[in-house]
Amino acid sequence: MDLSVVIPALNAAATLPATLDALGRAPREVIVVDGGSTDATAAIAVARGCRLIAAPRGRGSQLAAGVAAARGPWLLLLHADTRLGPDWAEAAAAHIAAAPDRAGYFRLRIDDGAPAARRLERAVAWRCRALGLPYGDQGLLVARALLDAVGGIRPLPLMEDVDLVRRLGRARLAPLPADALTSAARYRRDGYLRRSARNLALLALWFAGVPPRVLVRFY
Repeated sequence: MDLSVVIPALNAAATLPATLDALGRAPREVIVVDGGSTDATAAIAVARGCRLIAAPRGRGSQLAAGVAAARGPWLLLLHADTRLGPDWAEAAAAHIAAAPDRAGYFRLRIDDGAPAARRLERAVAWRCRALGLPYGDQGLLVARALLDAVGGIRPLPLMEDVDLVRRLGRARLAPLPADALTSAARYRRDGYLRRSARNLALLALWFAGVPPRVLVRFY
């Protein structure tokens, strides 16, 4: 596919190899945007044949830099701890062929067998269906022309994914029939209920107009 994958990364050596392996040979290029890692993130990206660029720390800034460097007419924005399912390339190719005016997102799956993980997956599916709010850990497949039309990636320190999907709007978002398996490490560390409640509180504050530079202090 004529597709550029953009992966913002920060000290992601533990998860990046699996993320890259899951992509296979389907993309035209994979760009890893390093935000100042002190581990082997950069070395892994280079060893795996990725384009490595540096950007100020923060997913918004890193994504914006990666998109600016990308060569493909289609972009896949992907977190460094998210592994796409084996059928992702077929789902992406079908979307590219059929819906250039819409952005696609994958089904969230959590790599944890706990019942709390299944409840979170169902809550995310409802949020996407009812509110049109997929998050960055589900990946976002978007044509560069569409991304440019809505103003591109804003270099926000937090909520860059919500900001983008809100500008796209529900009518220009489409679910893709493939999984995005994301790490459960943060949920295990903080607790599913506590982390979900905190994320919901931050989202509410963002909708209330609190600037991301303030919200990032609580993230």
